[in-house]
Amino acid sequence: MASGQRRTQRRFLSSRWSQVGIALVLIGWTPLIAIILLAAIGLWPDPNPNPVGPGLLFFFTAWPAIICLGIGAYRTWRK
Repeated sequence: MASGQRRTQRRFLSSRWSQVGIALVLIGWTPLIAIILLAAIGLWPDPNPNPVGPGLLFFFTAWPAIICLGIGAYRTWRK
């Protein structure tokens, strides 16, 4: 990776918008993805889970996270 790319990546990750977007992804998407993966490999008690709570959490954090990451990328690109 070139030094310019590292600098851009560091600026992106230091942006408050990007940090909020990454936090929303981790908090909102991880439970649903974990349940799906655990059920797929047989470690979840129900082979066909219906995770309503994690699904709603994903639903309410998906677009805000994408928007925050987009704003963070745009602001990094503009600098």
